[in-house]
Amino acid sequence: MTMARRWYYNRFTSGALEDDTLVLREEPLRDPGPGEMELRSIHLSLDATNRVWLSDWDIYMEPVRVGDPMRGFLMAEVVRSDNPAFPVGALVTGMHTWSDRFITDGTGFVPFPRFPGIPLDEAFGVLMIAGPTALYGLMDVGRPKPGETVVVSAAAGAVGAVVGQIAKIHGCRAVGIAGSADKCRWLVEDLGFDAAVDYRDGDLVEGLRAACPDGIDVLFENVGGACLDAGLTLMNDFGRVVVCGLISTYNRTAEVVPGPTMFRNVIMRRLRVEGFVILDHLDRYPEFQGKLAGWMREGRIKHRLHVVDGLENAASALTLLYSGGNTGKLMVRIGAEPA
Repeated sequence: MTMARRWYYNRFTSGALEDDTLVLREEPLRDPGPGEMELRSIHLSLDATNRVWLSDWDIYMEPVRVGDPMRGFLMAEVVRSDNPAFPVGALVTGMHTWSDRFITDGTGFVPFPRFPGIPLDEAFGVLMIAGPTALYGLMDVGRPKPGETVVVSAAAGAVGAVVGQIAKIHGCRAVGIAGSADKCRWLVEDLGFDAAVDYRDGDLVEGLRAACPDGIDVLFENVGGACLDAGLTLMNDFGRVVVCGLISTYNRTAEVVPGPTMFRNVIMRRLRVEGFVILDHLDRYPEFQGKLAGWMREGRIKHRLHVVDGLENAASALTLLYSGGNTGKLMVRIGAEPA
């Protein structure tokens, strides 16, 4: 009998994830039925929004409830199939449980193409979630113009690093906010950001003011809290605020998280503030992935993967996102890539 390992949401936690918030279980795996297939997981994407799915917030999708398997974005290989759309040996991506093997009818999965010149793990790490999020959020929501200043918080993270580089590709000035001197150096020296500000080193508003002498035209917000306030303080007239994430609030235990104290600048600077979720735009993935893959091959988008080995380490790895402990796109390698 084939056995599968799977993570479950074991106990509600209002603050930081605890050791028993998620538990790993081993259970028998049934055979695929008509129209179904068995998938072998290869890579699991860990994303800040995973914490939101475990919350009691009113969110953009069905949450993971206590007792349910944990969900995430996976790359997997078809190992048995009774589904003609997914032959044995095909690579697929989609959202499913944190498992090393599972049965599905293919709902929510799409074939994952090979991108010549791009290793499989890098293609998944950049082209599955982070890259499309950065591209759509900046270009469709932020709408930067050449010469404008784009500021992105959590700039050394998977999405933020790509945002800054896309801004540079489109002739903008890119400024990142990150949580260490090393991360700031990486942004400027390796990725080509014009400036980077360490939010842990001194007054963030003054640091941003020095880095953005002409103000901020587009603020790509991944953090919220003090970062959002600092950005709002320095926005130019008719600027755009792209709300992609609010990671500083995801582990808060308070029932009500106070709003930004500089929210008045939405009026004073006549700002447009818009949030988005990339899952609303899956139909445009071929377009997004084609552009991003081209820039990657040209060396115009660089990236860094932070890969943790083993499904058993997925829960502890997730906590790195909320402490700033990851360096680049955080992923779990569950199984070997096919030859």
